[in-house]
Amino acid sequence: MLSVAPGRRIWLCTQPTDMRCSFDGLSTRVKHHLGEDPLSGHWFAFINRRQTQIKVLAFEDGGYCLWSKRLEEGQFARGPAGVVKRALCHTEFLALLDGVDIVIKRQRKRYKKVA
Repeated sequence: MLSVAPGRRIWLCTQPTDMRCSFDGLSTRVKHHLGEDPLSGHWFAFINRRQTQIKVLAFEDGGYCLWSKRLEEGQFARGPAGVVKRALCHTEFLALLDGVDIVIKRQRKRYKKVA
């Protein structure tokens, strides 16, 4: 499970992101598109156009970390399209990863392995 250090924020980019980007591409997007400092220690989450993959960029002691999750079924909730970024609390972030849409408060479809 991912845990965020106290005092650090989680920012969700609400516009689609090219998932071919890695450390440098996402840190550039944080600087120029979100207007934030990628070295601040905050976490930055990006979702692709189809809303099936999420990447989280963070700067920890000594370097960047990049986490990724791809859904086999269903979609991530990106949030309202009118804003560029949205602050998430730790609970909202975990709900996003689990498929809960905070805005409309419903569980999104997820892959379940058939026994």
